Amino acid sequence: MITPLQPEHIGEVRQLMKLGEPYISARTLSDYWLYATLFSTTCPIAIGSDNTIAGAIIAFRSQDNPADVYIQDVMVHPQHRRRNIARTLLDAVRARAEEWGCGRLYLTSEPDNHAAHASWIALGFENLAGDHDIDGISVTADFKGPGRDRAVYALSLG
Repeated sequence: MITPLQPEHIGEVRQLMKLGEPYISARTLSDYWLYATLFSTTCPIAIGSDNTIAGAIIAFRSQDNPADVYIQDVMVHPQHRRRNIARTLLDAVRARAEEWGCGRLYLTSEPDNHAAHASWIALGFENLAGDHDIDGISVTADFKGPGRDRAVYALSLG
């Protein structure tokens, strides 16, 4: 079952995100309260048959460029992987973005997160041209600040 993130899910989502280290950093309880209260329609969670959270996405519509939805975190519990949960969650974000008339979903990934790179390509995202390549992945230097190089991926909508 896919449902928007709600305040009662915060603790479990935070624990789920901790499983994504070192590539995902769990945010503060206040951050997750904001996601559940102000961005729940772009922060879907997947509830498994055991009533635990099997996966979650944290995403936001850009206030500066409303045609964009930025996907901050995607995490599927290791016990629930390879069941199309990430695809189903991304489809929920995509549907919301299309309802709003947005033009793209985009996200970033660390250059050494090879599993993520393969996943984004398999899910239809394009690795956008950066300023250098690492292991065949185009990367933009300092994308998220000094020393924080990132591979940028986009999925066109419409």
